Amino acid sequence: MKNAFDILDERGFIKQASHPEELRALMGRESITFYIGYDPTADSLHVGHYVQLMAMAHMQRAGHKPIALLGGGTTMIGDPSGKTDMRRMMTQEEIANNAARYQVQMSRLLEFGEGKAQIANNADWLLPLNFLEFMREIGVLFSVNRMLAADCYKNRLEEGLTFFEMGYMLMQSYDFLHLNREFNCVLQMGGDDQWSNILAGADLIRRKEQRPAYALTCALLTTSDGRKMGKTEKGALWLDKEKCSVFDFYQYWRNVDDEDVERCLSLLTFIPMAEIHKMCAQKDERINNAKRRLAFELTSQVHGEVEAQRAMDAAEALFTGAGDLEHMPTLELTEADIESSGLRIPDLLVLGKLAKSKSDARRLIESGAVFIDSIAVEDFSKTLNKAQLEGDGVILQKGKKGFLRVRLS
Repeated sequence: MKNAFDILDERGFIKQASHPEELRALMGRESITFYIGYDPTADSLHVGHYVQLMAMAHMQRAGHKPIALLGGGTTMIGDPSGKTDMRRMMTQEEIANNAARYQVQMSRLLEFGEGKAQIANNADWLLPLNFLEFMREIGVLFSVNRMLAADCYKNRLEEGLTFFEMGYMLMQSYDFLHLNREFNCVLQMGGDDQWSNILAGADLIRRKEQRPAYALTCALLTTSDGRKMGKTEKGALWLDKEKCSVFDFYQYWRNVDDEDVERCLSLLTFIPMAEIHKMCAQKDERINNAKRRLAFELTSQVHGEVEAQRAMDAAEALFTGAGDLEHMPTLELTEADIESSGLRIPDLLVLGKLAKSKSDARRLIESGAVFIDSIAVEDFSKTLNKAQLEGDGVILQKGKKGFLRVRLS
């Protein structure tokens, strides 16, 4: 079986690694236990988490044992990495509910069970900690000077950094130490914005336990020009279809830039690299075949093949006139909606969440970005009539990517 380190490297996952040659040799020699942590700060994972989930899945398929660590404890503090202010305080009930939802979503990629992947929650060992005992055992091993040199803290010094947040690195490092002691976990992985925290944990084990431990970070999901991917016109690209419709999820990947298709296929699907290179060698309109494959494969992984097929059918119905509109996002208007909106286009844009406000809707119309059944809306005061909404209704469109079917309830 191919070395998991080489698989991750070939597909573009690896950004930084401590002791890379030593780690690669270890992965080729034996099955190792590794972990990635996820702080349950929302009730769904989003596509920003998905690169790390895919890395875990590749590792598991290569024979290694994943621990998906839910941060029931660390979420109560909050990681300052990449943040401009302190994270909102959450109740233990909110955190537990979010963690349960994460576990369901992770199960679509990871195989859990005896001797397979396992779920752990750091609330189990962090909440009972005695502060003085923890500081005497762990705190004495951390240099404040070194901590302040780390990007996750250095970038916050001007805006203000609390001692509360400085404890996050100690907590995350202690997680690694605990998992090392309990499960012989020797590797922590995560996004590259976590490098300082992950490296601190590996260093803690090497100093405290006098045994090998490794850090490895994955590339963040960005476009070819360095912008973060995963933001739609309606917000984050969530894995929960109640927060981001399957159609919108599919459409996002169907419409990625040509320059980003190969990277997305490599990081977000299991398609063999030779096949990906062949698909992406086409630089003319045939690159659209690679985009369709990306959209279908990734939507299948997240939502299932049936949902992916429905989304693809709805997309084809829009762009080719063939297929099924039934599964595209739909706004079904009640009599109350009709009365309150007067079927005015700006009101419908807001109702359908294609515009944030009526002033936003006016700006979109004035810029020529709004269409009804492919015909540009030029008049801000334009209204629909009820007869247009019977049967299949009409397609309200914002720009190239925002589509909404509007019909009677």
